[in-house]
Amino acid sequence: MISANNVTLRIGKKALFEDVNIKFTEGNCYGLIGANGAGKSTFLKILSGKLEPSKGDVSIGPGERLSFLQQDHFKYDAYPVLDTVIMGNARLYDIMKEKEALYAKEDFTDEDGIKASELEADFAAMDGWDAETNAAMLLNGLGIETSLHYSIMSDLNGNEKVKVLLAQALFGNPDILLLDEPTNHLDLDAIAWLEEFLINFENTVIVVSHDRYFLNKVCTHIADIDYAKIQLYTGNYDFWYESSQLLIKQMKEANKKKEEKIKELQDFISRFSANASKSKQATSRKRALEKIQLDDIKPSSRKYPYIDFKPNREIGNEVLTVENLSKTIDGIKVLDNISFILGREDKVAFVGSNELAKTTLFKILAGEMEPDEGNYKWGVTTSQSYFPKDNTEIFDCDDTIVDWLMPFSPEKDATYVRGFLGRMLFAGDDGVKKVKVLSGGEKVRVLLSKMMILGSNILMLDEPTNHLDMESITALNNGLIKFPGVVLFSSHDHQFVQTTANRIMEIVPGGQLIDKMTTYDEYLESDEMARKRQSLYEAAKEDELGEE
Repeated sequence: MISANNVTLRIGKKALFEDVNIKFTEGNCYGLIGANGAGKSTFLKILSGKLEPSKGDVSIGPGERLSFLQQDHFKYDAYPVLDTVIMGNARLYDIMKEKEALYAKEDFTDEDGIKASELEADFAAMDGWDAETNAAMLLNGLGIETSLHYSIMSDLNGNEKVKVLLAQALFGNPDILLLDEPTNHLDLDAIAWLEEFLINFENTVIVVSHDRYFLNKVCTHIADIDYAKIQLYTGNYDFWYESSQLLIKQMKEANKKKEEKIKELQDFISRFSANASKSKQATSRKRALEKIQLDDIKPSSRKYPYIDFKPNREIGNEVLTVENLSKTIDGIKVLDNISFILGREDKVAFVGSNELAKTTLFKILAGEMEPDEGNYKWGVTTSQSYFPKDNTEIFDCDDTIVDWLMPFSPEKDATYVRGFLGRMLFAGDDGVKKVKVLSGGEKVRVLLSKMMILGSNILMLDEPTNHLDMESITALNNGLIKFPGVVLFSSHDHQFVQTTANRIMEIVPGGQLIDKMTTYDEYLESDEMARKRQSLYEAAKEDELGEE
């Protein structure tokens, strides 16, 4: 159990939280939601003790251990992977190291023996003998192969480090588990594994996530941050949304009835207040009028961008033909003889754990990279807009947002460009902000503005949901669903993939392609696809072993 008691946090004159009282109990998983800037991550830091509130306190059950997902991906670069995971239980890891130091002493004394005996007892009580096995199981579940378990963290890539840090947070059955965006940079298989882990986890979980499907799967409660308060709802994300919308609707309907009653009373009073025979009734209605109070309905602080892709030209029947594409990067074949043809109504989701392969294919189709073999041809009626996964170089300049977007606009008019920015929640003077100082979410919204301005009939988006808040993901999701052109995209957001795509492509390790005209859920549930995936994965593994 963990609770916040009268917690207030002020940043300057602004109160991020004001007298928050909330209790998180054992056996429940709480989804902490709110608009960007509402303070979700900040509240987790307050709960973890990493940040002191201006007023109030946080209390946890006596003897309970709290675990927090680390955000610094370089903090453990000098340590082996297994050690990093076991550090999730700091006391256990300290005992392990203290034991090793004692047994390594050349002049081992009787006092050392007594101390070692005490440490061994504590070690056994904390399930220390199974620590490496348990750590390895977590790593394997998240997709970190056994061959990497004894590697140094600095040798791992960014996505692998994320998984190790997540395993660290989960290690040792903590009493309270705080997870800030745990699904970021995880592939869909790892997310599915994490969902099952949390569903079966018996202690307290508080999680911040922009993944609606994930919150629906794992959450028993939703804690909604709005207007410096936190309101607790029982149920998952969809239940919260329906409940919150229903509450607002009921309050509006109640206010409407009250307003009608107020008008009725006011009409009676104005007609009969001067009438001696009706004065008593008029006075009675005045008292009744004074008692009617309208509910104060605050609009949510959440803001939804308006995302609407309108192609300038209708797409023809010939869209894209890809023939025998192959590409090797750093000695690894990421694309192996890939071929497919796109139709004019295709919305294709590229899924699976082969992140490099997906990005490589997008870059080739966008003309930013040449294949080693094979070719591709876009139809003559097509025009393409590309959303890259890494936008670092794109925004490495001193341009303002308006100046950066102007070259893509058919009308060289700042007012025209500002119209798109206004839809994307850039108000007033935001247009003169330098692009290089924008947040991750702001950069994504600028890129989406560019795509809307271009009016292409082919959209290619490599992980567009990264860095976006729930409201922006929902708006983008709806924009792509109603888009009349062709979409090629990748995303780790299950609901985004399921509701947008009508065709699934997976590039498995080894670079081969599985292509199925189906929804994402049907693809995952298909025994035929599962057997095909397994066969290709095993073939790729055999090829790797053969090369070694």
